[in-house]
Amino acid sequence: MKKLLLAAALFVAAPAYAGDLPQRNYSNPQVYRNLFNWTGFYAGVHAGWGWGDASGGDLSGYALGAQVGYNYQMVSGLTFGVETDISITGIDGLAAGGVFTADYIGTLRGRLGYAFDRVLIYATGGLAYAGGDLRIGGLSNDQDHFGYAIGLGIEGMITSNVSARLEYLYTDFGSRTYQTIGGPVGVGFSSSLLRAGVNYRF
Repeated sequence: MKKLLLAAALFVAAPAYAGDLPQRNYSNPQVYRNLFNWTGFYAGVHAGWGWGDASGGDLSGYALGAQVGYNYQMVSGLTFGVETDISITGIDGLAAGGVFTADYIGTLRGRLGYAFDRVLIYATGGLAYAGGDLRIGGLSNDQDHFGYAIGLGIEGMITSNVSARLEYLYTDFGSRTYQTIGGPVGVGFSSSLLRAGVNYRF
């Protein structure tokens, strides 16, 4: 009789216990129904600090901007994504006989990472572009730069819709010719960006 009662109790309790386990979404077998799934669109803002080099001169300054992207998480935890962002910066310093400023830096990147439930660790890389300004003798000239960006990041979900992250990006830009009062000057630059950000997931 005791064995019969124990079996009956287990039979009743099993469905309730199973309800607490992650449930597979059979309409899309690659996605689990759980609170911390990274699949979907997101948008957010970031702030940080940048430093780098322009023609042998040291650069540094703030970076403020926004990003938008999309992630797709597989059942294994492997996560693919794409993101575009732009930062308005105060990164500047002495270079090429004047003051060089990176007015903005933007990227279009792929992301590849692994999700441990609410934590995502990822590597990223892609195209980068920037607006440079060289001021010599009170006159300035603006040029657009193009190059590449690579980096690493970690992101964690605070709620099912809000996440916070810390990201490092290295960007390298080709040289452009700036017109100055002393004649044309070639300037190329690179930068490192360390940024903290917040995303809202739709």
